[in-house]
Amino acid sequence: MKATGIVRRIDELGRVVIPKEIRRTLRIREGDPLEIFTDREGEVILKKYSPIGELGDFSKEYVESLYQSLGHIACICDKDTVIAVSGAGRRELLDKAISEELEQIMKNRDKIQASRADGGKFYPITNDEDENANYTAETIIPIISEGDVIGAVVLLSKEANARMAQMELKVAETAAGFVGKQMEQ
Repeated sequence: MKATGIVRRIDELGRVVIPKEIRRTLRIREGDPLEIFTDREGEVILKKYSPIGELGDFSKEYVESLYQSLGHIACICDKDTVIAVSGAGRRELLDKAISEELEQIMKNRDKIQASRADGGKFYPITNDEDENANYTAETIIPIISEGDVIGAVVLLSKEANARMAQMELKVAETAAGFVGKQMEQ
């Protein structure tokens, strides 16, 4: 563990304020769920909770099916990181922090289809600009569970002049709906 040198007192209701600098660094926002762990030495550990992370194996199998069916790189993201990838982008995407643009797309519940061949706006998936430049087309659909956005399904292509069609949009919408329903059970 990394020491921060910050000390906080517990108030009469048992609350502790997490400093703004730490919240910003760890991308913890108001209303975000945190898991609480304890260890044998009496340490209390707070970890940002990812409901989609609970479906890790399921997400991996699902993106593998999407990749095999469509031939496009398939990803499932939670609100912070790419948690499952299948296809040629696995090494460059898996476990990477998502971009602010993708975070905003999810927050706004936008459905995105973009292609560099059309000259339209292309949205980066991660904060790594070099990796994002390799993609030529994308479809992004937010995952909604119990009325809350919990992540996104992303389809990507690296093929020159690639375009995502209505079929990719419908498949991604179906995948996002299915994952959202799985979280409600």
